[in-house]
Amino acid sequence: MTESHGTPFLSDARAVCPPDLIARAAGKERPVAAVAGAGSRLPLAAVQEAAAAGIITPLLFGDSASINAEAEALEWDISAYDVVHAPSETAAAEAAVGACREESAQLLMKGHVHTDILMRAVLDRRTGLRTGDRLVHVFYLTHPSGGRGLAISDAAVNVAPDLETREAAARHMVRLFHRLDVAVPRIAFLSATETPLPSVPSSVEGRTLRDRARAEIAGAEFSGPLALDLVLSRSAAGTKGLDDDPVAGKADGIIVPDIVSGNALYKALVHVAGACSAGVVNGARVPILLTSRADPAAARLASVALAAVLCDA
Repeated sequence: MTESHGTPFLSDARAVCPPDLIARAAGKERPVAAVAGAGSRLPLAAVQEAAAAGIITPLLFGDSASINAEAEALEWDISAYDVVHAPSETAAAEAAVGACREESAQLLMKGHVHTDILMRAVLDRRTGLRTGDRLVHVFYLTHPSGGRGLAISDAAVNVAPDLETREAAARHMVRLFHRLDVAVPRIAFLSATETPLPSVPSSVEGRTLRDRARAEIAGAEFSGPLALDLVLSRSAAGTKGLDDDPVAGKADGIIVPDIVSGNALYKALVHVAGACSAGVVNGARVPILLTSRADPAAARLASVALAAVLCDA
């Protein structure tokens, strides 16, 4: 099926939040979600749906009049939840981050605040949520028809991640899959070739990262460099003699060399395959949700569910 307006490659399939992800999140102790800038319809609707699904307890920061008005418009009684008045985006971001730092909230969600304002509060060396680890964003994508998911990092935060940041991304991705009960996830380091070539720096780096990860990260299989067809297709892997590779043709996760390739890949899966994308920033004291107004409702709910699975309530 294709969209009636636009390229015929676009899918009109509706993103579906994976029921098993919701069930997994609902089976945990319910974390408190600090929502920075909650007085806007789309983020508040996502919070409402997540609360109704039993996967979070909201803690709402922002202009209290706007929050109450939007809740009323959604026909949602929020009297059981705390609303903290914050007169500006900066105040809402700082207060929500403070709640996470003080451990009265276990995950942080971006509402109607600019991402740079929220991340400035997160990264503040005195009052923020730094841990000494690198912050990396992971998308976990699932197909509308079900089946196993595919993780991509980093498609949203790090523009040109160095080797250390990509190794950190691999660690976070392995942790994500372990939380999803994938005992031995298969992680690929993406390039344009399976052979390390000096003319393709990401291929040389992919081999270095593969060797590092195999030596230093337990509980997973790693391979690299691998081109995308070899990441996804068993047929392509067999044709190129990689039947014995532990990852080729059956990867669970992809570590990309830069934000352009990661962003393009995740958006292709969303718009061409109809995938539902759950995204979480890892490496801070709590999982961070940078949901966008452009995200469909299913993606926003899936992101909250994934963060709930990852957080330590």
